[in-house]
Amino acid sequence: MFFYILTLVVVLIDQGSKWWVRTFMEVGEHRSVLAPYLHFEYYQNSGAAFSSFQGYGKWFAYLALIVVGGLIYYRIKGKISGKLMELAAGLLAGGALGNAFDRLFYGKVTDFIVWGSGSGIMNIADLAINAGVLLFIIGMLLRNWRDKRSSYSFK
Repeated sequence: MFFYILTLVVVLIDQGSKWWVRTFMEVGEHRSVLAPYLHFEYYQNSGAAFSSFQGYGKWFAYLALIVVGGLIYYRIKGKISGKLMELAAGLLAGGALGNAFDRLFYGKVTDFIVWGSGSGIMNIADLAINAGVLLFIIGMLLRNWRDKRSSYSFK
């Protein structure tokens, strides 16, 4: 149940923050939040990460739906289990659905978070996806380490 609740919470926070940006900012507008570490800049991305594949955003929406379907399938099969992996899956699914929603209903993703001097621009969904992937990697490494430890027998 945690997976589904977390997925929903991520989607709601992501969509709420994007609604705020679309409502109260103009495209290209900057707003300082925690200068010089964080500012908002409204950008519309019709492609993928780093503005690659401009105009092909809908294909990434379909890919996101396949990824979320895979996460649900592997959860049901018991391949994604444990608190860390549930957290990772919920963040990844919520982020993927948040950006897929934008791509399907608006034709582009609303980005607005810029860290530091502006090496890239992202949104809450992107942060959730990155955190989910990182936690998946940590979870798989921990699982592999535990499996190796338990396979040794000391007599």
